[in-house]
Amino acid sequence: MKRNFRNAYKTLKSLGAPVYEGGWDGEDTFRISGEDNYNDVCWADYYEEFTPSTWEFGINPIITRVLDKYKLYAEWVNPGVLNVYEN
Repeated sequence: MKRNFRNAYKTLKSLGAPVYEGGWDGEDTFRISGEDNYNDVCWADYYEEFTPSTWEFGINPIITRVLDKYKLYAEWVNPGVLNVYEN
């Protein structure tokens, strides 16, 4: 994984976000689960049923801030998975 992906991955993992190595299509990146919301924290919700209206596309702003710091962004590949890409 490139340095910016690795650093974002480590940061999100340390915060308890449900991150997994490897992109959805096998890319050397990482992905974020929209189904594994741990410790009573909603990290991502495709259908935006449990998210405040201030969240963009059902993604927790903590994720967005971390990814922005490393010039990355997340995009839904299906209702259960966010893939991470470079800007």
